[in-house]
Amino acid sequence: MVKDTVSIYGTELNSRLLIGSALYPSPQIMQDAIIASGAEIVTLSISRQNPQDNGGQHFWNIIQSLGVHILPNTAGCHSVKDAVNMAKMSREIFQTDWVKLELVGDDYNLQPDPIDLVQATEILLNDGFKVLPYCTDDLVIARHLVELGCEVLMPWGSPIGTGKGLLNPYALQAIRDRYPDITLIVDSGIGLPSHAVQAMEMGVDAILLNTAIAHANKPQQMAEAFKKSIEAGRSAYLAGPMTEQKSAQPSTPKIDSPFWHHSA
Repeated sequence: MVKDTVSIYGTELNSRLLIGSALYPSPQIMQDAIIASGAEIVTLSISRQNPQDNGGQHFWNIIQSLGVHILPNTAGCHSVKDAVNMAKMSREIFQTDWVKLELVGDDYNLQPDPIDLVQATEILLNDGFKVLPYCTDDLVIARHLVELGCEVLMPWGSPIGTGKGLLNPYALQAIRDRYPDITLIVDSGIGLPSHAVQAMEMGVDAILLNTAIAHANKPQQMAEAFKKSIEAGRSAYLAGPMTEQKSAQPSTPKIDSPFWHHSA
C-alpha cells in the first residue's frame, strides 16, 4: 500500500493538519490542542517573543517539547521590507528556511496584498527560503507564485478568523485543477470540521487552522474533531466520489428480473 503523505518542499509528512499557536486561553491548553490535532507543523511568529518578561522563552520551550516542525510566519507585516526582514530574523532564531509569507493589504479584512506578496516571494526565494505564500484564491496570482518557484500555495478559504468556510469553492478548484502537482493548503476561514471535509474532498492537500480550534469552548476536543474530518475528507477524495446525476436513479434491484440484466 502506497503511503499517503503530504510534501512541504520535499519533507514528507503524515498529518495534513497544520496548526497555529495563537489565541489559546493558556499555554497548557495550546499544548493539549496541538497534541490532540496530530499536527506535525506548528506556525508561529517571532512577535510572540517578549524579552522583557521572558514570556517568549516559556512559549518557545513548550513548542520545542512537542517535537514538531516550526513554520515561522510574517503575520502583521504591511510592506515587502518588513516581511523580508522578519523572515530573515525568523530564519536565524528558528533555524529553518521555511517561511509562511503574510503581507497584509487591507486592515479591515486582512486580505493579502497580491502585488507585494509576489515581490517579497521573489526576494525570499532568491535568498534560499522555502516560501509558503498566504494568498487569496486568485488563479492569476497563483500562477505568478508558481512561476517564481513556489512548491506550496496557501490560498484562503475566507478572511482570517471569520470561520465562514469556503466562500469561493470554484476558485479553489480552479487552482487545484490547474496546478495538480503543487501542494495546496487552505489557510484561514475554516470554522467547522465540515468546512475542512469540503476542502479535502476537492483535492486540497492540507488545512492550516488556528482560530477555529483556539476559540472553541473545548480546544482539545475540537482539535480531535478537525483531525478526523481532514482524514475523512482525504479518504473520500482518494475513494473517488460518485458522479452527480440530473435525475433520480433507483438504488434497489428491479423485481422479477435477474441481477445480470440490470443496468449499472
